[in-house]
Amino acid sequence: MIELSTKGRYATRLLINLAGHPAGAVVRRQDLAEAEGISVDYVEQLLIKLKSAGFVRSHRGARGGYSMAADPQAITVADVLRVMEGPFELVPCAGQDCSRQDRCRTRSIWREATGALVAVFSAHTIGAIAAGADPHATLPPEDPTGETA
Repeated sequence: MIELSTKGRYATRLLINLAGHPAGAVVRRQDLAEAEGISVDYVEQLLIKLKSAGFVRSHRGARGGYSMAADPQAITVADVLRVMEGPFELVPCAGQDCSRQDRCRTRSIWREATGALVAVFSAHTIGAIAAGADPHATLPPEDPTGETA
């Protein structure tokens, strides 16, 4: 099974939560943890990576917490997942040279699938999701035969 880790999923949720607050609002990590059902310690680990990426900023003191450091409309789900998960690669050989690449009949399929995945994640911004945009609005309609429109 291909599965995103909790790091990528939870970090996306934390950013959507922060982006849903008024611009510049400072939210305590405890409040984020409670709202998202994530332990405070794990929220802190995720926020450290998100801060290093320039997505959030920390605020010290009695009224400390975290706020958005970057425009949520400019941050895609793909951006968040790259920071938290690393590069998108469904198989290790798709993104690099492979000893079998000249005779591999499946490499183009893995590369195409990776590209499709990146396209979907890149089509959705944290800001649009926080604002309540329909995440399926940019996707082609599903066809019961498995073909896209």
